[in-house]
Amino acid sequence: MKWFGARRNDDVAPRMALYRTSMTTATNAFGELGERIAARWLEQSGWRIVARRFKSGRRDIDVVAEREGVIAFVEVKARHGDEFGDPVEAVNRRKQRELVKSAQSWIDRHGRSGESYRFDVVGVLVRDRRVFVRHVPSAFRLS
Repeated sequence: MKWFGARRNDDVAPRMALYRTSMTTATNAFGELGERIAARWLEQSGWRIVARRFKSGRRDIDVVAEREGVIAFVEVKARHGDEFGDPVEAVNRRKQRELVKSAQSWIDRHGRSGESYRFDVVGVLVRDRRVFVRHVPSAFRLS
């Protein structure tokens, strides 16, 4: 590989990989914290947690919860502050389609007759060492 305009610094690539790894690790840890907060909030609201981080290929469902015969497939979005907007708004059409596919996989494996299904979103906002939770039931429809 030929370098133009600067000398090659062989130790930059390892440092960049370490930076990416630590950022990914921190992001994943924060996401898991958000999921734990959301699961606890759902339990306190009368939901029973059926599964966390259900995997279907590369996709996953953060929380599967049940209450009174209703199964909620819950996407959790956590944010540090609100600079990037409301966490709930981060669940776009693409993510919704992925959730629908994962939910169908969960239903095929674990579904029972008489259950109804819905898609909820829980936003977890951590700001100034305080935690805010916003639950949006039936945030979108199966389509």
